Amino acid sequence: MNISLDWLKDYVKVDAPLAQLVERLTMIGLVAESWEDKDGDTVLDLETYANRPDTLGHLGVAREIAAAFGLPLEERRWPVVESSEETASAAAIRVVDEDLCPRYCGILVKGLKVGPSPAWLKRRIEAVGLNSVNNVVDVTNYVLHETAHPIHAFDWSKIGGGAIVIRRAVKGERLTILDGREVVLAPDHLVIADESRPVALAGVVGGLETGVSEATRTVFIESACFDPVAVRRAAKTLGIQTDASYRFERGADLAFPPRAARMAASLLTQMGGQATRGILDIFPRPRKNRIVMLRHQRTRDFLGAAVDAGDIERILSALGFVSEAQDGGVWRVEVPSFRVDVEREADVIEEIARFYGYDRIPSVATPLKVVEPVVDRRRERIDRVRTLLFHHGYTEVLNQSFSEPDKEARFGTGRDPVVLRNPISARASILRTTLAGSLIDTVAYNLRREAAGAHVFEIGNVYYRSNEQPVEQLTLGLAGLGPLGPRGWDRPGAEADFFDLKGALEALMAQLRIIPFEFAAGSCPWLEPERSLDVTYRGEKLGSLGSLRKDLALRDGLPETVWMAEIDLTALLAKTPPAFRTAPVGRFPSVVRDVAFLADRARSYQDVRKAVEKAAPAALESFELVDRYEGDGVPPDKVSLTLRLVFRHPQRTLVADEVDKLEQALLLQLQAAVRVEPRAGGRIDNRARKN
Repeated sequence: MNISLDWLKDYVKVDAPLAQLVERLTMIGLVAESWEDKDGDTVLDLETYANRPDTLGHLGVAREIAAAFGLPLEERRWPVVESSEETASAAAIRVVDEDLCPRYCGILVKGLKVGPSPAWLKRRIEAVGLNSVNNVVDVTNYVLHETAHPIHAFDWSKIGGGAIVIRRAVKGERLTILDGREVVLAPDHLVIADESRPVALAGVVGGLETGVSEATRTVFIESACFDPVAVRRAAKTLGIQTDASYRFERGADLAFPPRAARMAASLLTQMGGQATRGILDIFPRPRKNRIVMLRHQRTRDFLGAAVDAGDIERILSALGFVSEAQDGGVWRVEVPSFRVDVEREADVIEEIARFYGYDRIPSVATPLKVVEPVVDRRRERIDRVRTLLFHHGYTEVLNQSFSEPDKEARFGTGRDPVVLRNPISARASILRTTLAGSLIDTVAYNLRREAAGAHVFEIGNVYYRSNEQPVEQLTLGLAGLGPLGPRGWDRPGAEADFFDLKGALEALMAQLRIIPFEFAAGSCPWLEPERSLDVTYRGEKLGSLGSLRKDLALRDGLPETVWMAEIDLTALLAKTPPAFRTAPVGRFPSVVRDVAFLADRARSYQDVRKAVEKAAPAALESFELVDRYEGDGVPPDKVSLTLRLVFRHPQRTLVADEVDKLEQALLLQLQAAVRVEPRAGGRIDNRARKN
């Protein structure tokens, strides 16, 4: 961006040598890439900040120089020669889309004679690299390059109906712009129009038909603020780049349009015109300047240097900020409207650093106050769940929480779904009430791509309404079919079955120390009734596991058997695990006995386990089920179970007779509790086996 040194002196009387000026500009972030002498003037090619539209004009750069050198910023007066005619009676402005045009100002200048610009104006325009066109166009360019606020001049005689309308374009509308090109407009383009047609593309470029010519006698001066995103979208889609769009894209000063309009009117009336009385200012939703609280201690923490309070107030005042001291080394800072880049305390501290001097900040590591992080036990437990399932062969997946109403209905959870007010599509109009649907989709996706199998889990939220209030429940879902574990030349890979899934959940419960938990006969609406279990803890249901209903599996093109589970992690993680209990390693050998007996086929092993735990003598260290048999030699209504019993006394070595008595007493109690029958020859005496 070209900046004229002579032009700057209209606002700040800087007389520093050029080398010193360039160095100071560089230190505050305005880098002079090059400079040249032009007709006795020095023109700097400045590189400014991308988010500082106020420095895209001479006034903004002058403000920075004044603050850097401690000089006053000169105020310029803009007297206007006015007629007796009111602007409000001579013109009308109607803003249809206030979101894209928050402020629009206008004034008429009549009795103009369009012609060459005065020498001083022509010199200023050419200094920044522009060609002089005529006095009206040059005035609009002068205001833009002086203040960084674009304005536009319309030939008022060519505006139909005597009214300016700011609206969105109608699809297919066409506009011939100033360079003679015709562009086709879209509904997201904001246009300036008269009663019948668009006459300019708002914030980008004017139309050829209403452009100023030698026959123009009355001009309408437009000074407005337009939405940066809308301006950028229009400029990019139509391939138009102008000085105006370059500035509006970065954000305009919402308080400046009346001042820019007055400047233009003042210059034009000095060339023989007369302005109508007053400026039409359409500003339906005035905004207050942003307030930022600045802490002195925070400034020291950020910069690593103690900046004096007086220096802070001086710097802020020089840059146009209004600071009001509060108790405790705090300032209430009002951000000027032209600083659209300042939003928070750190931005204000950056301004202090620029003008305090980066070279004055010591090059030492700033001491950091590290706060010990709060331990999140819940997250730690979830991470342990992830690690455990990974080692059991499951891969974690993440799915979207959106779902289709028909799909959720198929799973029959009975939960009242949360309906989205503004869904992205009809197929994603509610939030999922179960993880099962998304996990099935994941498994099907992998099988369609010729994966040998898929074993996945997801930790995510399900949603539903309870008593009209939304509930968000953290849930663990698992799904799997096919080989579990890697295949090799010597092992084809075993097909996963129910016991793999059940074993993973048992390990999970052991990892989280949810003791005692149970698997009990239950029901889940999306699992096969005869092939599913509930996971319970002290009578409370925590989830279900089993085989996916065949109709749901076949609907997604899956094999008939897909093993799935869903656990309520919100309820599970709310349980308090028991305290750790330690015991010394046994000093004396153990005695291992395997006992076999017949139990009713309908009897679950869980009943047997409870009976053993209840009747266990003190010397029974542990037990486990090592064999389950049905077939030849076993009645059809019975099943053969073999338990491995491990006996150990903490203070001495057990002898065989003692173990025999303990074993027989245990079997008698099992007979009474769960009606087991010893198998003929079923006891395997391992009294010779000692550890």
